[in-house]
Amino acid sequence: MNKLEILGLHIEVIYNPRLKNSYITILPSSKIVVKTPTKSQAHIEKLLQSKYDWIVKKINHIEKYEKVRVNIEDEVLIFGELYSVDHEMAQRLRDKLFRLKTLTPENILRTYDSYYKEMAEEYIPKRVEHFSNLMGLYPSNIKFRKMKRRWGSCDSKRELTFNIYLLKLSTELIDYVIVHELSHIKHMNHSKKFHTLVESYLLDAKLREKKIKEEYYKFMIE
Repeated sequence: MNKLEILGLHIEVIYNPRLKNSYITILPSSKIVVKTPTKSQAHIEKLLQSKYDWIVKKINHIEKYEKVRVNIEDEVLIFGELYSVDHEMAQRLRDKLFRLKTLTPENILRTYDSYYKEMAEEYIPKRVEHFSNLMGLYPSNIKFRKMKRRWGSCDSKRELTFNIYLLKLSTELIDYVIVHELSHIKHMNHSKKFHTLVESYLLDAKLREKKIKEEYYKFMIE
C-alpha cells in the first residue's frame, strides 16, 4: 500500500494486478482508497481528476455529519441517546466492565460489542415478530453480528442478519431497517414494488431512509 498526494488529495493506493479496473472508495473517516491493477501514477491522477467533483462532494457529505464520539468506560450510545455507564440503561455494560481483569482498549471494545449483541438479541426479534405478523412475511432465521458496511441483510433463504450496532440508532430507525429487510423476503431488489411495500407499513419511510443514511457516518465503524 502506497500513500500519495495527488490534486491536493491524500490517498492510499492498493495495487492488485488481478483487478480488471480501478476503483475509488471513500471510507467513513474520509480516507480515500484507490484499488488499481496498474502502478502508473499518471493513470491514478487521471482517474482522480475524472472523479474529483464526486470525491469532494462525498467527503463534504461525510464531514457534515460529525461522528459521534463515545468516551469508552464512561458512556454508551443506546437507542440514539448517549448515556453515562452509571445510568440504569447501562447496568449490564457496567457489570461487564467491572468483571474485566485487565482494562485494555481491546478488552473494553470487545465488552461493548458483547453488550450491543446481547441487547440486539433481546430487542430486535420482538420487533421482527411484530412487523412479520403485520406484513405476513416471516424470516427463516435471525442472526446478529458486527458489520462494517450494512445495518442489515436478507438472503435468498429468508435469513435476516442485523448489525449489532443497530442498537445505537433510535427505535424508529431500527424499525425502518427491520421493515426494509423483511420486505426483501418478497422483493430481493430495490424496485418500485419493494419501496411501495416498505412505505405501506412506514408512511414516512423516505424520511427514515434519509436519516439512516446520515446516521451511517455518525455511528458505523470503519
